[in-house]
Amino acid sequence: MDEMRRLVDKYPKGYAGFNEKSRGDVDVESIKLGRLQVKPREVTLTCKESEVEAHDYMATDHKSTLASQGYVILPSSLSPTELSSLRSACHTARSLAESGQWPHLRTLPKQFPPWSSDPSNGIWGIQHLLHPDMPSRDVFAASYFNDTIIGTIKQLLDCKQDDLVMELYNLLVRPTREFELRWHRDDIPPSASAEEEERRLKEPAWHAQWNLALYDDDSLIVVPGTHERARTDKERTADPYEKEMPGQLVVGLKAGDVVFYNNNILHRGVYDSGKERMTLHGSVGHVAGGNARARNVLQHGVGDWVDRCRFDELEGQMRERAEGMRRRLVEMGRVEGRDIGFSQED
Repeated sequence: MDEMRRLVDKYPKGYAGFNEKSRGDVDVESIKLGRLQVKPREVTLTCKESEVEAHDYMATDHKSTLASQGYVILPSSLSPTELSSLRSACHTARSLAESGQWPHLRTLPKQFPPWSSDPSNGIWGIQHLLHPDMPSRDVFAASYFNDTIIGTIKQLLDCKQDDLVMELYNLLVRPTREFELRWHRDDIPPSASAEEEERRLKEPAWHAQWNLALYDDDSLIVVPGTHERARTDKERTADPYEKEMPGQLVVGLKAGDVVFYNNNILHRGVYDSGKERMTLHGSVGHVAGGNARARNVLQHGVGDWVDRCRFDELEGQMRERAEGMRRRLVEMGRVEGRDIGFSQED
């Protein structure tokens, strides 16, 4: 229970791993051993040393959890071997980026694309892990197209494999100096009126987006439920970097955990330059997304290289899956074209 108390003390405004109405399934034996472990199921906690009341749901409830809260956590999605391999690949990618040998970056202090290819002011992300020129691209591709991720996405989007479209796969890293993102929705600008927000939020979300932590990561902060409603007056007039937004929740991930979240939930990032961070940040689309998804994906420059991208290093059904998803992205790019603008501006 000491770990539970520590989290409550550290995050009095809310922590995804523990709060009074937390979305997660608590491992009772882990609590007895002093380790709080969260699984992606709904739970009600009775805060007594000897009692944890849990309402258990099957794993198929991920979709309803995402729909109601705007995010859902899947714990321990990587084997120790997969975790080690991905960490090694990410360290190599970061070294290339910081030395100027990889031009596809997220550079400080800019939050939204387009970004500079000059790393001299520091970076907070590395773009295009599926690019054919990326070293260890096979490792990244295997983690993007794997059964766990794709199976969860098919469940969340209620679709078949042939409906899926390859989108983005990037790496979020520890910045070289303290850095924070503003409160935002990924595809709705802060200038949107309440009426426009409500209209846009009612549109189908033709994609799934996730963060896969390779080291413990508590950088993501969300306001649960805001993916279903317009901002309140207080949220609309708050400081862009407001540290105590009403109802905010820190999404705490252990190494190997993955969180799927609605990209139009009100959220921000707070990055600690003194704490290691390597978090894979991906999205997969649905063919029905059309122009709405084209803007969000092609603004990142994927269309510049996807034509020459092949996945011969993958085997069997995974390779077939990858090639099909890549082909559908190419077709979407041909239809939508390149001059589609950007979702947000700095």
